[in-house]
Amino acid sequence: MNSTYNKIAAILAFIIGAMALFAGGKVLLGQDPGYYVINWLPVYNYTIGILTVFVTAVLIWGNHRLSSPAVILTFSSHALVMLILQTTYSDIVAPDSIRAMTLRLIVWVIILALLYFRSRKLWN
Repeated sequence: MNSTYNKIAAILAFIIGAMALFAGGKVLLGQDPGYYVINWLPVYNYTIGILTVFVTAVLIWGNHRLSSPAVILTFSSHALVMLILQTTYSDIVAPDSIRAMTLRLIVWVIILALLYFRSRKLWN
């Protein structure tokens, strides 16, 4: 049963990472989203997307001992970026960016919960 939690968490991480990779990549390739883009945000999205798809999701899938630290680091990165967007850029950040970051945070909380339940064997 514990491996089921890993697989679900890894799939969620892969999907949310691919979404960030796709969103950041489109803007970096020159596609205009139709609103003002904070210049470093697409770079962050693309970079975190690559790291999530090719590192974090793989670590989770394999139940690697570094999977939990990778998830915590990813969630913390998103939380820090959200804090920066809400404080420093609150007057110019696009609502789409806030919604996307909120979705990411929610998904990463779910992933954290799955890893927690896996480690505590609460649902066995």
